[in-house]
Amino acid sequence: MAVISTTNQPQTTVTGSRQSYMPALISLAVLYFMMGFITCLNDTLVPFFKKGFTLTYSQSSLVQFYFFLTYGIMSVPAGRIVSRTGYKKGMVLGFAIAAIGGLLFYPASVYHQYVLFLAALFVIAIGIVLLQVAANPYITALGPANTASARLTLIQGVGSVGTTVAPLFGAHFILARLEESHASSEAVRYPYLGIAALLLLIAFVVSRLSLPVISTTGSTGKTDDDNGKGVFSYRNLRFGIIGIFVYVGAEVSIGTFLTNYITDLLGVPENVANNYVAFYWGGMLVGRLLGAGLLRVLPPARVLAVCAVAAVALILVSVSSSGLVAVWSMIAVGLCNAIMFATIFSLSVEGVGRHTTAASGLLSTAICGGAVLSYAQGLLKDHATWQIAFLVPVICYLYILFYGLNGHKASKQPV
Repeated sequence: MAVISTTNQPQTTVTGSRQSYMPALISLAVLYFMMGFITCLNDTLVPFFKKGFTLTYSQSSLVQFYFFLTYGIMSVPAGRIVSRTGYKKGMVLGFAIAAIGGLLFYPASVYHQYVLFLAALFVIAIGIVLLQVAANPYITALGPANTASARLTLIQGVGSVGTTVAPLFGAHFILARLEESHASSEAVRYPYLGIAALLLLIAFVVSRLSLPVISTTGSTGKTDDDNGKGVFSYRNLRFGIIGIFVYVGAEVSIGTFLTNYITDLLGVPENVANNYVAFYWGGMLVGRLLGAGLLRVLPPARVLAVCAVAAVALILVSVSSSGLVAVWSMIAVGLCNAIMFATIFSLSVEGVGRHTTAASGLLSTAICGGAVLSYAQGLLKDHATWQIAFLVPVICYLYILFYGLNGHKASKQPV
Protein backbone atom coordinates (compact mmCIF):
# COMPACT_ATOMS: atom_id res chain seq x y z
CA MET A 1 0.00 0.00 0.00
CA ALA A 2 1.05 3.55 -0.69
CA VAL A 3 2.35 5.71 2.13
CA ILE A 4 3.11 9.41 2.37
CA SER A 5 6.76 10.22 2.83
CA THR A 6 9.08 13.10 2.14
CA THR A 7 12.62 14.03 2.95
CA ASN A 8 11.83 17.70 2.43
CA GLN A 9 10.74 18.32 6.02
CA PRO A 10 11.31 21.25 8.35
CA GLN A 11 14.58 21.12 10.26
CA THR A 12 14.61 18.43 12.94
CA THR A 13 16.74 17.84 15.99
CA VAL A 14 17.27 14.30 17.27
CA THR A 15 18.00 13.69 20.92
CA GLY A 16 19.41 10.27 21.70
CA SER A 17 22.47 8.13 21.10
CA ARG A 18 23.26 6.46 17.81
CA GLN A 19 22.82 3.11 19.55
CA SER A 20 19.16 3.98 20.10
CA TYR A 21 18.50 4.27 16.35
CA MET A 22 18.34 0.51 15.81
CA PRO A 23 15.41 -0.15 18.21
CA ALA A 24 13.59 2.78 16.61
CA LEU A 25 14.14 1.46 13.09
CA ILE A 26 13.05 -2.04 14.11
CA SER A 27 9.89 -0.55 15.64
CA LEU A 28 9.20 1.36 12.43
CA ALA A 29 9.76 -1.79 10.36
CA VAL A 30 7.15 -3.60 12.47
CA LEU A 31 4.85 -0.58 12.13
CA TYR A 32 5.10 -0.55 8.33
CA PHE A 33 4.61 -4.31 8.13
CA MET A 34 1.40 -4.09 10.14
CA MET A 35 0.12 -1.07 8.17
CA GLY A 36 0.66 -2.91 4.90
CA PHE A 37 -0.76 -6.16 6.24
CA ILE A 38 -3.95 -4.62 7.67
CA THR A 39 -4.60 -2.41 4.64
CA CYS A 40 -4.25 -5.23 2.12
CA LEU A 41 -6.26 -7.67 4.22
CA ASN A 42 -9.22 -5.55 3.10
CA ASP A 43 -8.84 -7.19 -0.33
CA THR A 44 -9.79 -10.46 1.38
CA LEU A 45 -12.72 -8.95 3.26
CA VAL A 46 -14.36 -7.65 0.06
CA PRO A 47 -15.11 -11.11 -1.48
CA PHE A 48 -15.83 -12.55 1.99
CA PHE A 49 -18.51 -9.97 2.80
CA LYS A 50 -19.84 -9.96 -0.76
CA LYS A 51 -20.77 -13.60 -0.50
CA GLY A 52 -21.59 -13.66 3.20
CA PHE A 53 -24.04 -10.76 3.07
CA THR A 54 -25.14 -11.27 -0.57
CA LEU A 55 -23.87 -7.84 -1.60
CA THR A 56 -23.45 -6.16 -4.96
CA TYR A 57 -19.94 -5.22 -6.07
CA SER A 58 -20.48 -1.60 -5.08
CA GLN A 59 -21.83 -2.59 -1.67
CA SER A 60 -18.86 -4.89 -1.01
CA SER A 61 -16.48 -2.09 -2.04
CA LEU A 62 -17.72 -0.07 0.94
CA VAL A 63 -14.99 -1.93 2.85
CA GLN A 64 -12.46 0.17 0.97
CA PHE A 65 -14.71 3.23 0.85
CA TYR A 66 -14.93 3.65 4.62
CA PHE A 67 -11.30 2.66 5.14
CA PHE A 68 -9.80 5.15 2.68
CA LEU A 69 -12.39 7.84 3.38
CA THR A 70 -10.62 8.19 6.71
CA TYR A 71 -7.60 9.73 4.95
CA GLY A 72 -9.79 12.54 3.65
CA ILE A 73 -11.28 13.17 7.08
CA MET A 74 -8.42 12.45 9.49
CA SER A 75 -5.13 13.40 7.80
CA VAL A 76 -5.12 17.04 8.96
CA PRO A 77 -6.45 16.33 12.50
CA ALA A 78 -3.91 13.49 12.83
CA GLY A 79 -1.12 15.88 11.98
CA ARG A 80 -2.26 18.24 14.71
CA ILE A 81 -2.47 15.38 17.22
CA VAL A 82 1.06 14.22 16.40
CA SER A 83 2.40 17.77 16.63
CA ARG A 84 1.05 17.96 20.18
CA THR A 85 1.86 14.46 21.42
CA GLY A 86 5.13 13.84 19.60
CA TYR A 87 6.02 11.07 17.18
CA LYS A 88 6.40 8.25 19.70
CA LYS A 89 3.13 8.89 21.52
CA GLY A 90 1.44 9.37 18.14
CA MET A 91 2.58 5.90 17.05
CA VAL A 92 1.48 4.31 20.31
CA LEU A 93 -1.92 6.00 20.01
CA GLY A 94 -2.22 4.84 16.40
CA PHE A 95 -1.53 1.21 17.33
CA ALA A 96 -4.00 1.42 20.23
CA ILE A 97 -6.82 2.87 18.11
CA ALA A 98 -6.25 0.29 15.36
CA ALA A 99 -6.38 -2.42 18.04
CA ILE A 100 -9.74 -1.11 19.26
CA GLY A 101 -11.03 -1.39 15.71
CA GLY A 102 -9.82 -4.98 15.57
CA LEU A 103 -11.60 -5.76 18.85
CA LEU A 104 -14.83 -4.36 17.39
CA PHE A 105 -14.79 -7.25 14.91
CA TYR A 106 -15.95 -9.45 17.79
CA PRO A 107 -19.38 -7.83 18.35
CA ALA A 108 -19.73 -7.33 14.59
CA SER A 109 -19.23 -11.05 14.03
CA VAL A 110 -21.51 -12.04 16.91
CA TYR A 111 -24.38 -9.97 15.49
CA HIS A 112 -23.32 -10.78 11.89
CA GLN A 113 -23.97 -7.20 10.77
CA TYR A 114 -22.15 -5.68 7.79
CA VAL A 115 -22.60 -2.11 9.05
CA LEU A 116 -20.80 -3.00 12.30
CA PHE A 117 -17.84 -4.35 10.33
CA LEU A 118 -17.69 -1.11 8.35
CA ALA A 119 -17.65 0.87 11.59
CA ALA A 120 -14.85 -1.32 12.94
CA LEU A 121 -12.83 -0.81 9.76
CA PHE A 122 -13.31 2.95 10.03
CA VAL A 123 -11.82 2.88 13.53
CA ILE A 124 -8.89 0.74 12.35
CA ALA A 125 -8.26 3.23 9.55
CA ILE A 126 -8.11 6.13 12.01
CA GLY A 127 -5.29 4.32 13.76
CA ILE A 128 -3.50 3.63 10.46
CA VAL A 129 -3.67 7.31 9.46
CA LEU A 130 -2.18 8.32 12.82
CA LEU A 131 0.60 5.77 12.38
CA GLN A 132 1.49 7.09 8.94
CA VAL A 133 1.45 10.73 9.98
CA ALA A 134 3.70 9.95 12.96
CA ALA A 135 6.09 7.49 11.33
CA ASN A 136 6.96 9.06 7.97
CA PRO A 137 8.86 12.18 9.16
CA TYR A 138 10.32 10.19 12.06
CA ILE A 139 12.08 7.81 9.64
CA THR A 140 13.71 10.61 7.69
CA ALA A 141 15.04 12.25 10.88
CA LEU A 142 16.67 9.12 12.30
CA GLY A 143 20.33 9.07 11.38
CA PRO A 144 22.34 11.00 8.80
CA ALA A 145 20.39 13.01 6.23
CA ASN A 146 22.35 11.55 3.32
CA THR A 147 21.05 8.05 4.11
CA ALA A 148 17.43 9.06 4.75
CA SER A 149 16.26 7.75 1.37
CA ALA A 150 17.95 4.40 1.97
CA ARG A 151 16.26 4.07 5.37
CA LEU A 152 12.89 4.99 3.92
CA THR A 153 13.24 2.53 1.04
CA LEU A 154 14.23 -0.25 3.43
CA ILE A 155 11.32 0.40 5.80
CA GLN A 156 8.81 0.69 2.93
CA GLY A 157 10.16 -2.61 1.60
CA VAL A 158 9.15 -4.21 4.89
CA GLY A 159 5.69 -2.71 4.37
CA SER A 160 5.56 -4.38 0.96
CA VAL A 161 6.27 -7.70 2.66
CA GLY A 162 3.15 -7.10 4.76
CA THR A 163 1.02 -6.38 1.69
CA THR A 164 2.30 -9.58 0.07
CA VAL A 165 1.66 -11.80 3.09
CA ALA A 166 -1.85 -10.44 3.77
CA PRO A 167 -3.64 -12.12 0.81
CA LEU A 168 -2.00 -15.48 1.64
CA PHE A 169 -3.10 -15.13 5.26
CA GLY A 170 -6.61 -14.14 4.18
CA ALA A 171 -6.92 -17.02 1.74
CA HIS A 172 -5.94 -19.59 4.35
CA PHE A 173 -7.67 -18.28 7.47
CA ILE A 174 -10.69 -16.39 6.09
CA LEU A 175 -11.69 -17.31 2.54
CA ALA A 176 -11.11 -21.02 3.14
CA ARG A 177 -14.26 -20.82 5.30
CA LEU A 178 -16.24 -18.76 2.80
CA GLU A 179 -19.09 -21.27 2.56
CA GLU A 180 -19.91 -20.62 6.23
CA SER A 181 -20.13 -16.87 5.72
CA HIS A 182 -23.89 -16.77 4.96
CA ALA A 183 -24.74 -17.84 8.50
CA SER A 184 -21.69 -16.67 10.45
CA SER A 185 -18.82 -14.19 10.41
CA GLU A 186 -16.72 -16.33 12.73
CA ALA A 187 -14.03 -16.74 10.07
CA VAL A 188 -12.97 -13.10 10.51
CA ARG A 189 -13.57 -12.94 14.26
CA TYR A 190 -10.48 -14.68 15.56
CA PRO A 191 -7.98 -13.44 12.97
CA TYR A 192 -8.89 -9.84 13.82
CA LEU A 193 -8.89 -10.51 17.55
CA GLY A 194 -5.39 -11.89 17.07
CA ILE A 195 -4.40 -8.79 15.10
CA ALA A 196 -5.85 -6.58 17.85
CA ALA A 197 -3.88 -8.44 20.54
CA LEU A 198 -0.68 -8.09 18.50
CA LEU A 199 -1.29 -4.36 17.98
CA LEU A 200 -1.81 -3.83 21.70
CA LEU A 201 1.39 -5.74 22.42
CA ILE A 202 3.30 -3.60 19.91
CA ALA A 203 1.80 -0.41 21.42
CA PHE A 204 2.97 -1.49 24.86
CA VAL A 205 6.47 -2.39 23.69
CA VAL A 206 6.88 0.89 21.76
CA SER A 207 5.66 2.85 24.78
CA ARG A 208 8.38 1.25 26.90
CA LEU A 209 11.21 1.75 24.40
CA SER A 210 13.64 4.60 24.85
CA LEU A 211 13.42 6.10 21.36
CA PRO A 212 15.24 9.20 20.09
CA VAL A 213 13.20 12.33 20.74
CA ILE A 214 12.70 14.53 17.70
CA SER A 215 11.84 18.19 17.99
CA THR A 216 10.69 19.91 14.84
CA THR A 217 11.40 23.49 13.93
CA GLY A 218 10.69 25.20 10.69
CA SER A 219 10.79 28.60 9.12
CA THR A 220 7.51 30.37 8.76
CA GLY A 221 8.94 33.23 6.76
CA LYS A 222 8.94 33.68 3.04
CA THR A 223 11.60 32.04 0.92
CA ASP A 224 13.07 33.20 -2.32
CA ASP A 225 11.22 30.56 -4.31
CA ASP A 226 7.66 31.16 -3.15
CA ASN A 227 7.25 34.87 -3.97
CA GLY A 228 4.69 35.13 -1.18
CA LYS A 229 2.27 32.85 -3.06
CA GLY A 230 -0.18 30.43 -1.47
CA VAL A 231 0.18 26.67 -1.54
CA PHE A 232 -2.33 26.25 -4.39
CA SER A 233 -0.35 28.58 -6.66
CA TYR A 234 2.02 25.72 -7.56
CA ARG A 235 1.12 23.92 -10.78
CA ASN A 236 3.01 20.74 -9.87
CA LEU A 237 1.13 20.44 -6.60
CA ARG A 238 -2.31 21.21 -8.04
CA PHE A 239 -1.99 18.53 -10.69
CA GLY A 240 -0.13 16.26 -8.26
CA ILE A 241 -3.00 16.19 -5.76
CA ILE A 242 -5.21 14.81 -8.52
CA GLY A 243 -2.38 12.45 -9.44
CA ILE A 244 -2.27 10.96 -5.94
CA PHE A 245 -6.07 10.72 -5.88
CA VAL A 246 -6.27 8.76 -9.13
CA TYR A 247 -3.16 6.66 -8.46
CA VAL A 248 -4.39 5.36 -5.10
CA GLY A 249 -7.83 4.90 -6.63
CA ALA A 250 -6.41 2.76 -9.44
CA GLU A 251 -4.16 0.72 -7.16
CA VAL A 252 -6.92 0.01 -4.64
CA SER A 253 -9.60 -0.63 -7.29
CA ILE A 254 -7.55 -3.37 -8.93
CA GLY A 255 -6.61 -4.97 -5.61
CA THR A 256 -10.19 -4.78 -4.35
CA PHE A 257 -11.78 -6.73 -7.19
CA LEU A 258 -8.84 -8.89 -8.28
CA THR A 259 -10.06 -11.93 -6.33
CA ASN A 260 -13.54 -11.79 -7.88
CA TYR A 261 -12.05 -11.07 -11.31
CA ILE A 262 -9.77 -14.11 -11.16
CA THR A 263 -12.58 -16.28 -9.81
CA ASP A 264 -14.69 -15.38 -12.84
CA LEU A 265 -11.80 -15.87 -15.27
CA LEU A 266 -10.50 -19.21 -14.02
CA GLY A 267 -13.59 -20.62 -12.34
CA VAL A 268 -11.68 -21.29 -9.10
CA PRO A 269 -12.85 -20.77 -5.50
CA GLU A 270 -12.23 -17.36 -3.92
CA ASN A 271 -9.57 -18.66 -1.52
CA VAL A 272 -7.54 -20.00 -4.47
CA ALA A 273 -8.01 -16.77 -6.45
CA ASN A 274 -6.95 -14.69 -3.45
CA ASN A 275 -3.51 -16.32 -3.50
CA TYR A 276 -2.87 -14.61 -6.84
CA VAL A 277 -3.43 -11.22 -5.21
CA ALA A 278 -0.19 -11.75 -3.28
CA PHE A 279 1.68 -11.52 -6.58
CA TYR A 280 -0.02 -8.21 -7.39
CA TRP A 281 1.22 -6.66 -4.15
CA GLY A 282 4.51 -8.57 -4.34
CA GLY A 283 5.14 -6.81 -7.63
CA MET A 284 5.28 -3.57 -5.62
CA LEU A 285 8.23 -4.91 -3.64
CA VAL A 286 10.13 -6.05 -6.73
CA GLY A 287 9.27 -2.86 -8.59
CA ARG A 288 10.59 -0.67 -5.78
CA LEU A 289 13.94 -2.42 -5.89
CA LEU A 290 14.16 -2.04 -9.66
CA GLY A 291 12.72 1.46 -9.67
CA ALA A 292 15.18 2.75 -7.08
CA GLY A 293 17.99 2.05 -9.52
CA LEU A 294 16.21 3.45 -12.56
CA LEU A 295 15.25 6.68 -10.83
CA ARG A 296 18.91 7.36 -10.10
CA VAL A 297 19.79 7.57 -13.79
CA LEU A 298 16.52 8.49 -15.56
CA PRO A 299 14.20 11.51 -15.19
CA PRO A 300 11.47 10.53 -12.67
CA ALA A 301 8.69 12.14 -14.72
CA ARG A 302 9.62 10.06 -17.77
CA VAL A 303 9.82 6.85 -15.73
CA LEU A 304 6.37 7.68 -14.36
CA ALA A 305 5.00 8.15 -17.89
CA VAL A 306 6.46 4.85 -19.12
CA CYS A 307 4.99 2.97 -16.14
CA ALA A 308 1.59 4.56 -16.78
CA VAL A 309 1.66 3.46 -20.44
CA ALA A 310 2.64 -0.06 -19.39
CA ALA A 311 -0.19 -0.19 -16.83
CA VAL A 312 -2.79 0.87 -19.43
CA ALA A 313 -1.45 -1.68 -21.93
CA LEU A 314 -1.51 -4.51 -19.39
CA ILE A 315 -5.09 -3.77 -18.32
CA LEU A 316 -6.26 -3.65 -21.94
CA VAL A 317 -4.50 -6.95 -22.67
CA SER A 318 -6.13 -8.50 -19.62
CA VAL A 319 -9.72 -7.44 -20.35
CA SER A 320 -9.42 -8.43 -24.02
CA SER A 321 -8.03 -11.92 -23.33
CA SER A 322 -8.88 -14.86 -21.10
CA GLY A 323 -7.38 -17.49 -18.82
CA LEU A 324 -3.93 -17.12 -17.33
CA VAL A 325 -2.92 -14.46 -19.85
CA ALA A 326 -5.68 -12.20 -18.54
CA VAL A 327 -4.81 -13.03 -14.92
CA TRP A 328 -1.08 -12.40 -15.12
CA SER A 329 -1.50 -9.29 -17.25
CA MET A 330 -3.61 -7.70 -14.52
CA ILE A 331 -1.27 -8.90 -11.78
CA ALA A 332 1.69 -7.33 -13.61
CA VAL A 333 0.12 -3.89 -13.15
CA GLY A 334 1.40 -4.11 -9.57
CA LEU A 335 4.95 -3.94 -10.92
CA CYS A 336 4.09 -0.70 -12.73
CA ASN A 337 2.54 0.77 -9.58
CA ALA A 338 5.70 0.42 -7.53
CA ILE A 339 7.32 3.79 -8.25
CA MET A 340 4.18 5.83 -8.94
CA PHE A 341 3.19 7.06 -5.51
CA ALA A 342 6.64 8.17 -4.38
CA THR A 343 7.38 9.75 -7.78
CA ILE A 344 4.10 11.69 -7.97
CA PHE A 345 4.59 12.85 -4.40
CA SER A 346 8.16 14.04 -4.91
CA LEU A 347 7.29 15.83 -8.17
CA SER A 348 4.29 17.46 -6.48
CA VAL A 349 6.29 19.04 -3.64
CA GLU A 350 9.14 20.13 -5.92
CA GLY A 351 9.84 23.82 -5.36
CA VAL A 352 7.01 24.51 -2.89
CA GLY A 353 9.50 25.71 -0.26
CA ARG A 354 7.93 26.66 3.05
CA HIS A 355 4.63 25.12 1.92
CA THR A 356 6.02 21.56 2.05
CA THR A 357 4.19 20.62 5.24
CA ALA A 358 0.85 21.94 3.98
CA ALA A 359 1.44 20.24 0.63
CA SER A 360 2.13 16.94 2.38
CA GLY A 361 -1.17 17.23 4.23
CA LEU A 362 -3.08 17.88 1.02
CA LEU A 363 -1.42 14.93 -0.72
CA SER A 364 -2.20 12.70 2.24
CA THR A 365 -5.84 13.74 2.10
CA ALA A 366 -5.92 12.80 -1.60
CA ILE A 367 -5.40 9.14 -0.63
CA CYS A 368 -9.19 9.09 -0.22
CA GLY A 369 -9.20 8.37 -3.97
CA GLY A 370 -9.01 4.75 -2.86
CA ALA A 371 -12.50 5.16 -1.41
CA VAL A 372 -14.18 7.02 -4.26
CA LEU A 373 -12.78 5.20 -7.27
CA SER A 374 -13.03 1.65 -5.92
CA TYR A 375 -16.71 2.34 -5.24
CA ALA A 376 -17.10 3.75 -8.76
CA GLN A 377 -15.59 0.60 -10.24
CA GLY A 378 -17.90 -1.59 -8.18
CA LEU A 379 -20.88 0.44 -9.33
CA LEU A 380 -19.86 -0.04 -12.96
CA LYS A 381 -19.46 -3.79 -12.45
CA ASP A 382 -22.95 -3.98 -10.97
CA HIS A 383 -24.40 -2.62 -14.22
CA ALA A 384 -21.88 -3.72 -16.86
CA THR A 385 -18.95 -6.05 -17.55
CA TRP A 386 -15.44 -6.32 -16.20
CA GLN A 387 -14.23 -4.68 -19.41
CA ILE A 388 -16.28 -1.57 -18.64
CA ALA A 389 -15.46 -1.62 -14.92
CA PHE A 390 -11.72 -1.64 -15.53
CA LEU A 391 -12.02 1.57 -17.52
CA VAL A 392 -11.79 3.30 -14.13
CA PRO A 393 -8.11 2.44 -13.53
CA VAL A 394 -7.36 2.92 -17.24
CA ILE A 395 -8.57 6.54 -17.04
CA CYS A 396 -6.56 6.99 -13.85
CA TYR A 397 -3.34 5.80 -15.48
CA LEU A 398 -3.98 8.02 -18.50
CA TYR A 399 -4.07 11.01 -16.17
CA ILE A 400 -0.80 9.85 -14.59
CA LEU A 401 0.66 9.67 -18.11
CA PHE A 402 -0.42 13.27 -18.64
CA TYR A 403 1.18 14.30 -15.36
CA GLY A 404 4.46 12.64 -16.28
CA LEU A 405 4.57 14.25 -19.73
CA ASN A 406 2.96 17.64 -19.19
CA GLY A 407 1.24 18.08 -15.82
CA HIS A 408 4.54 18.36 -14.00
CA LYS A 409 6.85 21.19 -14.99
CA ALA A 410 10.51 21.20 -13.98
CA SER A 411 10.29 24.68 -12.49
CA LYS A 412 10.47 26.08 -8.98
CA GLN A 413 8.30 29.04 -9.75
CA PRO A 414 4.56 29.16 -8.96
CA VAL A 415 2.45 28.91 -12.09
